[in-house]
Amino acid sequence: MLAIIPERTEGSSRAGISIKRIAMKMKTFVKLAIFLLFLSVPVLNNTYGQTGDDLDRRVKKFLTEHSHYWFDMNIPASDGQLLYDLIIKGNYKSALEIGTSTGHSAIWIAWALSKTGGKLITIEINEERYRTALENFREVGLSDYIDVRLADAHKLVRELKGPFDFVFSDADKDWYKNYFIELDPKLKVGGCFVTHNITERGRGGNRGYGGPAIYLEYVRSLDNYETTLNSTGGGMAISYKRSKK
Repeated sequence: MLAIIPERTEGSSRAGISIKRIAMKMKTFVKLAIFLLFLSVPVLNNTYGQTGDDLDRRVKKFLTEHSHYWFDMNIPASDGQLLYDLIIKGNYKSALEIGTSTGHSAIWIAWALSKTGGKLITIEINEERYRTALENFREVGLSDYIDVRLADAHKLVRELKGPFDFVFSDADKDWYKNYFIELDPKLKVGGCFVTHNITERGRGGNRGYGGPAIYLEYVRSLDNYETTLNSTGGGMAISYKRSKK
């Protein structure tokens, strides 16, 4: 039996080839898009993960290399670790430090805030210490988490609006009670107020200062605060605000 094959014109032949080419290009494009999408997901996740890991390594390296460097009115490393742990545990985000010195305590605080998504305002009155702290913050990689103020804390604390959920007070000891009274209305319920160089023997005049003893007696008299002492380092009074009044 003789098969009859339809005659193909030149136009129909070209149209068929053109359709095939378009289909092939579309398949290639789709495959390429899927491939790029597949690659982008792990790359983005990996980059995000490495950011935190890289900062951790940088901070740890800096603290290790400067472990014998913090001689100018700075806290010991054990107190820095305590500040870090308190912020992480409380998930605090809006922190204030009174008394930057050259930045040891601020580094521990800001490092913790880099985990919680917060930021620190820290106040230093001495310009030389202030500039040294700025350089330390740049070197350690935490500048984005720290707002450093060169100012008299007696005035600036009064002007700051807050609110804060974490305060570290480590400036002039005779002004401890005044700082607390000024900041109490600006501290959120559930917030933590930590004061340095406070010990039980401070009730008789901590290291020759009357301020710490007066402060400790005052903060312990407040019904809406719960205060404990930590003596592993330089002595810390840790006060949690349980209610407004």
